[in-house]
Amino acid sequence: MVLSTQIAVAQGQQFVYENKVYQPQIRTVQCYNAQKEQSLPILTLKSNEQLVFSFDDLNGSSKNYSYTIEHCTSDWKPSRLSPLDYLDGLSEDRISDYKFSFGTIQKYTHYRLTLPNSQIKPKISGNYLLKVYEEGNAQKPVVSQRFYIVDNQASIGVDIVPSSQVSLRFSNQKINFTVVHQSPIQNPYTDLKVIVMQNGDPLTAITNTKPAFIRPGSILYNELNSNDFPAGNEFRKFDIRSLRYKGANVQDILKDSTTNVILFQDVNTNKAKYTNLVDEDGNFFIRNQEGRDNDTDGDYVGVSFTLNATQPSANGDAYIIGRFNNFQLNEASKLNYDASRKRFYGNILLKQGLYDYKYVWLDKTSGKADQTVFEGSYFETGNTYQVYAYYKRPGSRFEELIGFTSISNLKR
Repeated sequence: MVLSTQIAVAQGQQFVYENKVYQPQIRTVQCYNAQKEQSLPILTLKSNEQLVFSFDDLNGSSKNYSYTIEHCTSDWKPSRLSPLDYLDGLSEDRISDYKFSFGTIQKYTHYRLTLPNSQIKPKISGNYLLKVYEEGNAQKPVVSQRFYIVDNQASIGVDIVPSSQVSLRFSNQKINFTVVHQSPIQNPYTDLKVIVMQNGDPLTAITNTKPAFIRPGSILYNELNSNDFPAGNEFRKFDIRSLRYKGANVQDILKDSTTNVILFQDVNTNKAKYTNLVDEDGNFFIRNQEGRDNDTDGDYVGVSFTLNATQPSANGDAYIIGRFNNFQLNEASKLNYDASRKRFYGNILLKQGLYDYKYVWLDKTSGKADQTVFEGSYFETGNTYQVYAYYKRPGSRFEELIGFTSISNLKR
């Protein structure tokens, strides 16, 4: 079940500046602000907030994993700063907090890290990439994870409204926002960049560089056709906290030398009416009902997905996405298609817990991923939107993250 299509890490492999797992035995990567489980990995500069980062190594035993962090630009490229410019303390350290699994069929080692810590502390705001690698060798990457440090110099007011385009009014949500700043911003057209994202999914990110209006102390972004997002549909979900009893959306549990969970068949909801379901906007939560420690007592199971739907076009592939796989369209998340039965199917190895997921179609001809083909899109859908404001001061060598907000269109 481990990603057989992936090639083992070769000497000299390079880190990429995104959330990525480089070795097939590394699973269940989590990264969030310690104040709330599975929150976005954003910390306030010079606060007591901490980032919790963890992963499992299915090879078991203990390994010498090192880590470092690197400052990045707003579009996730190296900012070319020296570690002395953005770090207090050491430039790298070893992950020393690990525990072995207990009572599970699949043996694994759970590694955990908190940032900032006594060894490594970011000292400026902006985008950061956490890099984990083997034996102190950055040429042997294991995991990379994006996170953010915000220096709250600006507040962001957000308004979520129906699309201004008549044809999209019942399917899209438009985001209008205002950046309210205390310090003067000399030229917002060149010095300020604002990124809007839906449900923390990097695939949805829209970059804003030209405001609609500039007023003393505030900058408005509300152009007629800007920041228009397909609202999509509520996430599907399943519950594998227990392997003794069938949770939500679980049709069968098969136990042998390994454990496999078969989910009920999903249908294409593109043509159905909107149904109000409570979801977690794509999140997942590691839980198990048979053990005491979610980190080490939860087992790994093969989860079988089936989608009853025809191929939208001849040249494309269907994928399963959620925060559990960083919304990535890769070999591990790709589904196979059975033309005779008109259905997609796949199997993913996952740790016990609660999961949100969606089906996405990637058209190979256009290269565009579409979340609405199998799910539909309805203005009523509950989504959270993230707005990041970056400011590059005149003469400065890096972009500061001066403002951030995350807002839902639903009040629950």
